[in-house]
Amino acid sequence: MRFPLKLVPDDTNIPFLRYRNVAMAFSLLLIIGSLALVAIKGFNLGIDFVGGQMLRVQFAQPVPIEQIREKVDALGLGEATIQQFGSPRDVSIRMPLPPGGEEGANRAASQVRQAVSQAFPGARFDAVETVSGKVSEELFRTGAWALGLAMLGISLYIWFRFEWQFGVGALFALFHDVALTLGFFALTQLEFDLNIVAAILTIIGYSLNDTIVVYDRIRENMRKYRKMDMAALLDLSVNETLSRTVVTSLSLGLTLGILLALGPDIIFGFTAAMFLGIVIGTFSSVYVSAAILLWLRVSSDSFVPKSGTPANAERMGTAERVPGK
Repeated sequence: MRFPLKLVPDDTNIPFLRYRNVAMAFSLLLIIGSLALVAIKGFNLGIDFVGGQMLRVQFAQPVPIEQIREKVDALGLGEATIQQFGSPRDVSIRMPLPPGGEEGANRAASQVRQAVSQAFPGARFDAVETVSGKVSEELFRTGAWALGLAMLGISLYIWFRFEWQFGVGALFALFHDVALTLGFFALTQLEFDLNIVAAILTIIGYSLNDTIVVYDRIRENMRKYRKMDMAALLDLSVNETLSRTVVTSLSLGLTLGILLALGPDIIFGFTAAMFLGIVIGTFSSVYVSAAILLWLRVSSDSFVPKSGTPANAERMGTAERVPGK
């Protein structure tokens, strides 16, 4: 007889909340460090946000950046930013917008293509992107609004769906996930463009989904075990949803890990942001979103109807799987 594989046993009883102070201190340090990196180093903004022209070149063999810079600077098209991305043979050349509008941009791209191809035979230009300054400012503004409104709308939904403490907890967990992701891009200086904004919005959705599952189980157990210690009840709820959390995160992590190793370079930043977000989101769902309810003084009668108490709501928290019993 075959039995299904279970990554998390049914009787799992891990005392997550025992380490809540250490986990929260670690999270706060990471948040502060991430915000400091963003303030000091900033982002390597793509042309989506700063405007300009970018050419992606693949060389037949690795070429020193200084040699490429020398050829591009000799054209007199302005200060160019030249960086490797992906393999040592892949290089991005980013330049300010030349005068003359679209015609001037096409002429400048042709000059760069001709100069680089002559100096480095076998060079292949994979993409040429041009974004005006006005469009880039609009994209940056709308991207920031999208992130802010998504987090605000989510917290308001959870506030009305549960209690205000749950809304605050979810908002802090989402802020934790977004701040750490932004800190990662400030540290690594990977290109930050609209693809990364899309990745962060996806991370917010994933983290929210996992957090709501945990919160819903907490609310259910608060109605069932009115006299259970809150820390024990939170541990019980997290353990009961742990199997789903692990299976979902592991499935996504394996897929994103393969994309990181074997996927195309053009989506490397997006994939890296998603992979990091899955790890951070899982951590925040277990340690941050649940633990913060204790500090916000969520009580066992938060979901008891004001008009009366259901007959089955007076169960004692003496179930076999109560953590720490």
